Amino acid sequence: MQQQREPSASESYFWPSVWAIALHVLVFGMLFVSFAMTPDLPPAKPIVQATLYQLKSKSQATTQTNQKIAGEAQKSAARQTEVEQMEQKKVEQEAVKAAAEQKKEEAAQKAEESKKADEAKKADEAKKADEAKKAEKAAEAKKAEEKQLADIAKKKSEEEAKRAAEEEAKKKAAEDAKKKIVEDAKKKAAEDAKKKAEADEAKKKVADDAKKKAAADAQKKKAQEAARKSAEEKKAQALADLLSDTPQRQQALADERGDEVAGSFDDLIRARAAEGWTRPPSARKGMTVVLQIGMLPDGTVTSVSVAKSSGDGSFDSSAVAAVKNIGRLTEMQGMKPSDFAPYRSFKMTFTPEDLAL
Repeated sequence: MQQQREPSASESYFWPSVWAIALHVLVFGMLFVSFAMTPDLPPAKPIVQATLYQLKSKSQATTQTNQKIAGEAQKSAARQTEVEQMEQKKVEQEAVKAAAEQKKEEAAQKAEESKKADEAKKADEAKKADEAKKAEKAAEAKKAEEKQLADIAKKKSEEEAKRAAEEEAKKKAAEDAKKKIVEDAKKKAAEDAKKKAEADEAKKKVADDAKKKAAADAQKKKAQEAARKSAEEKKAQALADLLSDTPQRQQALADERGDEVAGSFDDLIRARAAEGWTRPPSARKGMTVVLQIGMLPDGTVTSVSVAKSSGDGSFDSSAVAAVKNIGRLTEMQGMKPSDFAPYRSFKMTFTPEDLAL
């Protein structure tokens, strides 16, 4: 915005001075016209001063007439004087009035000039204030623009640093991933080799265990068959003894045979449980588990639970499963109620050696 030049003091008062002179000329012109247009008054009549001499020869009527004429002349002269005085006074009043109006106009002109000067001063001050405000706004705008540019530069620098860090992190991650793949490949190869060796060892062990189990099963079946035959023979012999002897003798023999039969049935239960037992890997020599077993008179196993644990859950569970797998002992059919009563609910102790017959 182009700045306007401020007028000097001489330029500021030039036009007001011209207007003041023109106004004075106009006022004096109006006064001159007013005096020129004033109507001409009739010339003043001379004041007649008359001296009445009373002639003794004149009559009284003539005397009265003369006195009346003299009085009228005096009145006319007085009126003429009064008119002239009034005209003079009117001229003086108009002159005073014109002078007062001139002063009033001069005061109004001065007030107007002062008002215009104040308005010009205020306008100048407002203009300066507006220019200062605009300059301040421009400075603030420039400062805001500089701040914005600085923020943009800072943000750009931070983004570049972040991008560089991300690239470095990606590069490092790729290297770590590559290194990990190599290490994992080596580790997997070692694990595969170890697993293969363990598998070969396990296969060999399974084969050896199968051979041992086959031999043990054959020996177990042989022992079970021998036990069964021995039990049957003992039962037959006990019946024969009971039938061929006296009642007292028969009772004594029955008690004796009952203990023998009970011992035989315990061996039979262990032998049948061993047939269906699967040895867990945690089974060790010296473990002992006590099972609570419930049976029916026909030899059916109804319930099996752990009365006292061996401390190894796998072995306890395998012993319970082995006894449940017996199902029913047909050898117990036909026993007297008194002989079967101990087997309705009884406890038996099992060890890995008992089940590995």
